[in-house]
Amino acid sequence: MQFHEVRFPAALSFGSTGGPERRTDIVTLSNGFEERNTPWAHSRRRYDAGVGLRAMDDVDDVLNFFEARRGQMYAFRWKDWSDFKSCKPSQSVALGDQTIGFGDGQTREFQLSKTYLSGEASYTRIISKPVSGTVFVSLAGDEQNEGVHFEVDLERGLIAFERAPDEGREVTAGFEFDVPVRFDTDRIHTSAASFQAGEVPSIPVVEVRL
Repeated sequence: MQFHEVRFPAALSFGSTGGPERRTDIVTLSNGFEERNTPWAHSRRRYDAGVGLRAMDDVDDVLNFFEARRGQMYAFRWKDWSDFKSCKPSQSVALGDQTIGFGDGQTREFQLSKTYLSGEASYTRIISKPVSGTVFVSLAGDEQNEGVHFEVDLERGLIAFERAPDEGREVTAGFEFDVPVRFDTDRIHTSAASFQAGEVPSIPVVEVRL
């Protein structure tokens, strides 16, 4: 995967717009009923990085970042300020935020994930880009120490235990994370005069599958 482990400037992504999208195929039958299906098991996120630009120096920072990524060629990390924690935005990351599995006495690796709940329905999102220094893990409520009891693969979002958790022990985690994205364009149109007049360039960014 052509991916650069570097984050788009967080100060610029702070003012961006965007969020998840789904693909739903809808067929309306002759009797007026609908059949709905989706080819996507997971949502995909899109953002506009241009909205966060406030000064010409911001434009310069984006141009440097864009050129270093070779446009659409290399993906990178993106901080989605509306959804970057294992908990609610107003809360602090905690050990028991997300259940990521149960021990079986053999499995040592567990994938980080975040579950979205509404009523009885839920969706579990794979987290592949955790942020260094923000991952906390527990076994059946007992805190585990990174570097002693487990290691974190920051490029894949995997928790690897030194010893496989015993059967039935709940594995929970709290963490911050980035979204793997790429630019969704190979060109950026900028104008100093237009920018100073209040016209903000559109810089589309789209999530990539890893």
